[in-house]
Amino acid sequence: MAGQLIDGAALARSIREQLTQTLAAAAATGAARPGLAVLLVGDDAASQVYVRNKVKACAEVGVASTLLRLPAQTSQDELLARVHELNQDPTVHGILVQLPLPPGLDESRIMAAIDPAKDVDGFHAVNAGALLLGQPGFWPCTPHGCMRMLDTVPGMQSLRGKHAVVVGRSHIVGKPVALMLLARDATVTVCHSGTPDLAAHTRTADVLVAAVGRAGLITAGMVKPGAVVLDVGINRDSQGKLCGDVAASVAQVAAYLSPVPGGVGPMTIALLLHNTVESARRHALA
Repeated sequence: MAGQLIDGAALARSIREQLTQTLAAAAATGAARPGLAVLLVGDDAASQVYVRNKVKACAEVGVASTLLRLPAQTSQDELLARVHELNQDPTVHGILVQLPLPPGLDESRIMAAIDPAKDVDGFHAVNAGALLLGQPGFWPCTPHGCMRMLDTVPGMQSLRGKHAVVVGRSHIVGKPVALMLLARDATVTVCHSGTPDLAAHTRTADVLVAAVGRAGLITAGMVKPGAVVLDVGINRDSQGKLCGDVAASVAQVAAYLSPVPGGVGPMTIALLLHNTVESARRHALA
């Protein structure tokens, strides 16, 4: 029997509908619209698609978006100046620098320049530290999306006594989702390219998160029967079709599985909107 798919697209629609209602009610009281500024440097095709989807989602829920397109030749100082301008703009509550940046730009320095209170991507060291310490801050959108999807699985709100295995150790997904799983009392193992006998670890997972960007890396023989599998990978197969890190055969073993597309991807944008609205709320209270 095939496992049940975790419909991230439907859950994302629900989150966006709730945000739309919240913003409509706020607008009726004269409250300012939340504002998201997106910096897109260069002409990377995939980045342009991602940004277009984010801008469209903003319009649908009532978030004001500003897209700033900069040429690939933009200097480090020029980009930093733009970020500093947005930090000071009271109509901007969230700042997103679309990654990857063109060669010659220091990604870490650019991200560090964003005001942590406007870091709706959750990548700033201040927000990463808040996640580590269990303090209020902005959670990275994709890992947060994973946890919201896990909420829809019966018995997964608390993970005490469960073993979670995360394949991938990036600061964008792997490390933060491991911390979020720990916060739910899971016993967490983080695997990566240097892990010997990966399957020996993944076969013990009650919750398996695959986030490495290798098409079909996780096969049915690597999954514990009845496990919950969250596929964060976004890849193209040999025919150019969008696929994840988890092979199709895993659906015959897992109890619950997030699909690609239609799984974590829509949740990432929904949680970006959530963070922007929350940032506006915090700024209004400040």
